[in-house]
Amino acid sequence: MRRYAKDADEDDIRNRPGRRGSRPRTRIRPKHEDAAEAMILTVDRGRLTCLVDAGTKQEREVVAMKARELGRKGVVVGDVVNVVGDLSGEPDTLARIVRVEERSSVLRRTADDDDPYERIVVANAEQLAIVTALADPEPRPRLIDRCLVAAYDAGMEPLLVLTKSDLASPESLLEAYAPLGIRYVVTRQDELETAGAEAVREHLRGHSTVFIGHSGVGKTTLVNALVPERQRSTGRVNAVTGRGRHTTVSALALRLPPPPGAKPGSRKALDPGWVIDTPGFRSFGLSHIDPSRVIHAFPDLEPGTEECPRACSHDEKDCALDAWVEDGHAEPARLYSLRRLLSTREANEGD
Repeated sequence: MRRYAKDADEDDIRNRPGRRGSRPRTRIRPKHEDAAEAMILTVDRGRLTCLVDAGTKQEREVVAMKARELGRKGVVVGDVVNVVGDLSGEPDTLARIVRVEERSSVLRRTADDDDPYERIVVANAEQLAIVTALADPEPRPRLIDRCLVAAYDAGMEPLLVLTKSDLASPESLLEAYAPLGIRYVVTRQDELETAGAEAVREHLRGHSTVFIGHSGVGKTTLVNALVPERQRSTGRVNAVTGRGRHTTVSALALRLPPPPGAKPGSRKALDPGWVIDTPGFRSFGLSHIDPSRVIHAFPDLEPGTEECPRACSHDEKDCALDAWVEDGHAEPARLYSLRRLLSTREANEGD
């Protein structure tokens, strides 16, 4: 049945306004000037746990989700964000993340060297703790090299953490990385509950440190010893394959306990440092790494690249670094270490 006449115009159409009236659409978005600052502690299937008012008596954890205006912009552990909505932290409440602050550092990796898709592991971390077992499973030096390249590219300070020294000696591995001048700490399984954990904490105080390592090296066991009040599930190494099993399925930021003797309310007590535990991995792709940025981690070699030909890979006949080292400006072991790290971008079986 026709509702209007054949020659009806707009004046004949009846408009029925809604109960709340009609509001014209606008491109102007709210500024959210009252948004609170928070730090992302963990991400779980679209729900993000944030720490609001960190370091104060009002500190609390709030569950939030991304606002639509953020689009596809990812939010990861370590991000500093602005949140609005229900910030009480009560059960069954949900806040909204409306802004992500600029990141000071970003640790990235790809699934393999042919994968163009970058995965952001963590944001705003200052240190990268590369956890490696000395035995059970055996160390994988080329995988350590790949993690070092990622740390140098992200502008993070690397820290080599060697576990299970009660099963094997760390001397040969430390000798291989001595020319790089990397800080290191060696732990034993039977000392983690006592002096071993405190020795590691001394390298972490006042910093945000992300722990990475392949499965089975004891990474989560170490994190549990560092932060005893927050225990995460651990696994065992497969006796047949010699590999570990993934037990940590999501990254989680944990605050270190205050150092012994710290006064309540002091800076050491309020900012003792953060540990970010990450899931174990079996590959660390570097397809996103620009080799020209790795040289910045070698200040004694970087001036020697001024005479290098354009697009020099620093591992060819015309590279000026060979003459630079021969003239005594740097140690040959440093040049060897640089080229060893650069060669890690070439995928080999066993990486």
